[in-house]
Amino acid sequence: MPIRVLLVDDHTMFREALCLMLAREPEVEVVGELGNGSQVLQTVARLLPDVLVIDISMPEVNGIQATRQVRAQFPQVHVVALSAFNYQKFVMEMMEAGATAYVVKSAAGDQLLQAIKSAAQGKIFLCPEATATLIEASRRGHKGSMGPRDNKRLGRRETEVLRLLADGLTSPQIAEELHIATSTVDVHRRNIMFKLDLHNVAELTKYAIRTGLTSV
Repeated sequence: MPIRVLLVDDHTMFREALCLMLAREPEVEVVGELGNGSQVLQTVARLLPDVLVIDISMPEVNGIQATRQVRAQFPQVHVVALSAFNYQKFVMEMMEAGATAYVVKSAAGDQLLQAIKSAAQGKIFLCPEATATLIEASRRGHKGSMGPRDNKRLGRRETEVLRLLADGLTSPQIAEELHIATSTVDVHRRNIMFKLDLHNVAELTKYAIRTGLTSV
């Protein structure tokens, strides 16, 4: 029997590309797909997949929260984490939530099928990028799970978005300023909030002032 997979990612084109890729694999059957983390638990209860493939950064309920919920109620369902990033915080928190595998999106085409097969057997699978991140963190002497505000390293674009948010600009205004799509700004904002464990623009503004990004 093929491995029954539920695919969850809020980026429609990426999710559709993964569905097309997995449809060519006789060992895998995509039984459902979602674009929102808030519907994961109900859908797992209805479809009972063998493997849940889930993005980490999503609106409403992120992949870590959804994984924790699914593993608590359906321990037989194994989870493959997908992320555009291989930050130590993401890898550690996702594995601690109960994920069996972790794959960065840039390598999904080559490694996702291997991750799904490993997860279906209950075997841990980390893509080389995630493995390298954990090894490097270990060499630096990091131990265990990172605290909620330990990883404050933002990318250049994330820093720009944070500064403009703190200056009072809306997502469309930031998009125009940086010449990017409004949806991309929203993704950056979700990632910033997740990485800094902040929950609204007011908290982001306070952080930006404290760190010298803005004097507002």
